[in-house]
Amino acid sequence: MFKILKNIGIVFFGIIIGMIINMGLIYLGSVTFIPPHNFEPMNAMNWGLEYFIFPFLAHSMGTLSGAFAVSKLSKNISIVMPLIVGLYFLTGGIYMVTILPAPKWFILLDLLFSYIPMAILGWKISK
Repeated sequence: MFKILKNIGIVFFGIIIGMIINMGLIYLGSVTFIPPHNFEPMNAMNWGLEYFIFPFLAHSMGTLSGAFAVSKLSKNISIVMPLIVGLYFLTGGIYMVTILPAPKWFILLDLLFSYIPMAILGWKISK
């Protein structure tokens, strides 16, 4: 029972770490590429290409860091816990796709390469 609670806590901690990295990169993007006055943040269909860089980095690096932290803390060779972190962030990515209009190329790039592959990579580099 203790081991299950410990693993739940580790996954929760990994998700928190990933969220901190994600939000930090989103903030960094907002100060790196300062949007014009008429910028609509909730409509990505009209964004310039430079405004997609940091959201993609944030989603990828948030998932990678969360999965890496989970793999290191659990001392378990199983990929299950990092994949739980990846699935959590993938769920958030799917939700964002439903509420934020974005170009199809970005949606595919983000959903296919930012979450599960980064969770697997975080697991692999933690070894």
